[in-house]
Amino acid sequence: MEKSFLLDPVKILKGSNESVVEDAALIIDNHLVGIGNKARKDAKAKGINSLPGPNQLLAPCLVDPHSILEEPFSGRNETIKSLKGIAAISGYGQIALLPRSPTYRDQPEKLKGFIDNQSDIKIHLWGSFSQGGLGIDLAPHDALLKNGAIGIAEDDSIISLTLLKRGLLLGEIGRNPVLMAPRDKAIQGNGIVREGVATLRAGWLPDPVESETLPLTQLLELYRLHPQCSLRLMNLSTAESIAILKKADQKPLASVCWWHLVTDNTALKPTELGWRINPSLGGTKDRKALINALKEQVITAIAVHSVPLEEEDSLLPSSQSSPGLSGHHLVLPLLWNELINNADWSINDLWQALSFGPSKLLNLPEESLRIGSRRWILFDPEKKWIQNRRGGNTPVAANQPFEGKEIKGKIIASGLKA
Repeated sequence: MEKSFLLDPVKILKGSNESVVEDAALIIDNHLVGIGNKARKDAKAKGINSLPGPNQLLAPCLVDPHSILEEPFSGRNETIKSLKGIAAISGYGQIALLPRSPTYRDQPEKLKGFIDNQSDIKIHLWGSFSQGGLGIDLAPHDALLKNGAIGIAEDDSIISLTLLKRGLLLGEIGRNPVLMAPRDKAIQGNGIVREGVATLRAGWLPDPVESETLPLTQLLELYRLHPQCSLRLMNLSTAESIAILKKADQKPLASVCWWHLVTDNTALKPTELGWRINPSLGGTKDRKALINALKEQVITAIAVHSVPLEEEDSLLPSSQSSPGLSGHHLVLPLLWNELINNADWSINDLWQALSFGPSKLLNLPEESLRIGSRRWILFDPEKKWIQNRRGGNTPVAANQPFEGKEIKGKIIASGLKA
């Protein structure tokens, strides 16, 4: 779409406390310069014709509270440059990266090199809770936070409660977010898919529900004893966990991976990508419980939790491949269909989960439409396209689901500069 245009009419969502309205919006040189009658008058004065988009949505950028990028500068797979490119065309104005890396981001010097004042995509870094992500010794939390870390996080499983408690008692983290995943690798064992009838029928190794509920109970008790910490729960995935969280007197903010909302272990074909993820994929009951918890804001945010993998890894059998999926560009279209078209969510509900809630989880100001800003996205829920990871404007990672499938809904324009 052209850099300068008048959308009239178009649906507009300005921010979290605003209702969706139908009005006019003027974009000039990728900046939002006016809304309403002023936009129409300015467009007429400049000879800019209007483009009707009554089904399209002009809205604030999306925010991804946690994803993984192991080799941001020299990787053969996804790099920080390619990630920003896909973020821009996917509507993501902010992405927070977990500390996992061959050179684990557990020291201040390992946080350097990510700032790019020429890009509109804001990259935030979680500093590591433990040295090397090994869960043995504490990383220097104070130094990490003073050198730009958005908060302190571990990898995708729980660490020793003794070390976790020691880190909280030291007080260096203060009110900055502490992100922990309620997943116990020892209980999970070799399990790949959440236990249940469908898992047994398909022949997958089952992952017991206790691998999530037991560490969740421990984290909630720790939070009760230390309410001054800003604990965040990463990637809840089971109906049982939602039931436990609802009963808690003090509820930490929590996230869910988008994939757990789109599909479950009764819907995927055995040969499709998406079986091998952490936390393990659950059943229909789990997916419905997660969706309801999001709408009720028991869960605060949807995370992409992208884990880009190379071709060799993605072609391995699920039992041998590394866990994870990639695909920021798939999240909004698929969740629009799943939550707005199929679950009667409002646009405000979806943006709360994809933008405003993630900002809250990161303890950051919310995204909003502001006059003079480039931080806007234009989404067409009716636009159809074919998912093709070799088509150019897609991630370079090999582990993208729905290859060759028709997708409905697409970001058709954005002010974001990668």
